[in-house]
Amino acid sequence: MKAHTKETQATMTPAKAIQFLKEGNQRFQNNLKANRNLLQQVNETSEGQFPFATILSCIDSRVSAELVFDQGLGDIFSVRIAGNFVNVDILGSMEFACKLAGTKLVVVLGHTSCGAVKGACDDAKLGNLTSMLEKIKPAVNKVETPADPELRNSKNLEFVDSVAKANVELTIKRILKESEVLREMKENGEIEIVGAMYDVNSGAVEFYD
Repeated sequence: MKAHTKETQATMTPAKAIQFLKEGNQRFQNNLKANRNLLQQVNETSEGQFPFATILSCIDSRVSAELVFDQGLGDIFSVRIAGNFVNVDILGSMEFACKLAGTKLVVVLGHTSCGAVKGACDDAKLGNLTSMLEKIKPAVNKVETPADPELRNSKNLEFVDSVAKANVELTIKRILKESEVLREMKENGEIEIVGAMYDVNSGAVEFYD
């Protein structure tokens, strides 16, 4: 499989980009990787890159977007931060990826059993991690059940995963609120912004409507 070119990127649509990622994740789950010559892709991308998607994911070592979507060099922009939230720098990176580099899709990819989400659920305090986890607290507060404080912590994995999903949803809202560039591109149909969840037990990615 060859790296994307300016011509193949131009034929890409947001819907087609989602389909590419879904097909890649299916290959990943079935352990049937696409046949790629990575050194050839190094040569093919040496003078330019034409990715079709931008993926914001967690730094979790189990959730490499390139691997779980079976993508090669030059296929996606991968933005990683613990808890997959956005800040000004990440928004700027996404604006570059979409407006200047031509990607058609932004995916906010959360995952089950997320350590950053667990830390936010437990109100963990540790150096700079303390202020970072504050970015995830709105998602903790959004999940109303269970009401029992004894169940609203990292020991309750169902609660943790509900917070992870809420965090994806709130991150998308922040992108649309805080990035005029991306909001206008979405409104014009140039890009789509979607949420998804990676299951660390199965390797499957569920896309949200």
